[in-house]
Amino acid sequence: MEVLGYFGALLIGIILGITGGGGSILTVPTLVYILNYNPIIATAYSLFIVGTSSGIGTIQNFKKGLVVPKKAFQFALPSLIGVYLTRKFIVPNIPDVVFYFGSLKLSKDTFLMILFAVVMFIAAYSMLKNNKKNELIERTTKSITVIIIQLFFVGVLIGLIGAGGGFLIIPALLNFAQLPIKKAIGTSLLIIAINSLIGFIGDVQNTIIDWTFLLTFTTISVAGIFIGFYIQQFINEKMLKKLFGAFVLIMAIFILYKELLS
Repeated sequence: MEVLGYFGALLIGIILGITGGGGSILTVPTLVYILNYNPIIATAYSLFIVGTSSGIGTIQNFKKGLVVPKKAFQFALPSLIGVYLTRKFIVPNIPDVVFYFGSLKLSKDTFLMILFAVVMFIAAYSMLKNNKKNELIERTTKSITVIIIQLFFVGVLIGLIGAGGGFLIIPALLNFAQLPIKKAIGTSLLIIAINSLIGFIGDVQNTIIDWTFLLTFTTISVAGIFIGFYIQQFINEKMLKKLFGAFVLIMAIFILYKELLS
């Protein structure tokens, strides 16, 4: 199972290299379902793994002119504040049993994994639907205050589920920043790196870290991201967007099955 887990680490990097996000969607299930880590620890490790891999990917995308730093920092600042506050204060204080329903109970771990899956369903829908502008999006792009508030709560959500946020940030960059898909992917890697590593700082203050395992897993993921960059050259933009959405949808179904039916 450990070998399978490290193979998952390689896949995480490949997916990050191809799609600019989604790596964290595979990281948490790999750590929880294959390597048997507690979801709280898994989400913390996920932030470091995906943040480091994304940082490496960002350097490569800078060379290709696929990163828009101004947009990256505009989108990163509100969300990273939300991520840090959530990992530092909210996650440690969620009760072990969120609520009871008769003889059934919803544990903290199950709650976070279900929330993870629900967010992925929403993100998959936003990527798979026809990307036509509508009146709501046009109004939203004109309101800086609304965008800042939305990004802050995206940060809170990223902090709760331990994801780097590519599957949340890319739709925002497409719809609000009006970036083409490949620049949205490149820019999202920078945002993911910032959000994830800031969120992990909040975890370091609350969690004992197995640095040997974490650095080994991360190194393998970084190797995978270069493979992903190579594969990305042979995929057109439309296919890339659909591939990203389909992957997110499949992982959401898998997580719900594991948490509710298995």
